[in-house]
Amino acid sequence: MSNEPTSATEARGRVTELARAARICMLTTIALDGRQVSRPMGLQEAEFDGDLWFFASADSAKVRQIRVNPEVNVAFSDQRHHAWVSISGTATDEFDRARAERLWNPLLTAWFPDGLDTPELTLIKVHASSAEYWDSPNSTVVNLLGYAKAAVTGRPPTAGENHEVTY
Repeated sequence: MSNEPTSATEARGRVTELARAARICMLTTIALDGRQVSRPMGLQEAEFDGDLWFFASADSAKVRQIRVNPEVNVAFSDQRHHAWVSISGTATDEFDRARAERLWNPLLTAWFPDGLDTPELTLIKVHASSAEYWDSPNSTVVNLLGYAKAAVTGRPPTAGENHEVTY
């Protein structure tokens, strides 16, 4: 039986499930000199409706980069479930106190010691334009056997399903 989504809505739902399970991602921005720069970020809103939310400092390099070039990529890796998600979109920084209160997690005080009153606190909103995911329901042992078979047969392994989603 296949996990193949039967509709765009189901595919978007799967992206949401995979991002929610991983929670930590790599946010890639474009530096002022054109280089791609990635850093780990914690996803704050798991109910993914096409927008991802992250807390940041308004004077950080990532926020300055987003203000110049808002095109970003957010990549999630969930090794435990053998799943990966890559979301491309446009980012903005905006602080909405009510949203920040809904999204706030006490663990964030490690980075923002004054909580929601931390100077320069902002939210990064990434509005998705497309996503791609790879989902392998098999265990590591099954995947390794698939790679071994591929090495012997010369045919690429079928490690799972890959789907592209547009928003």
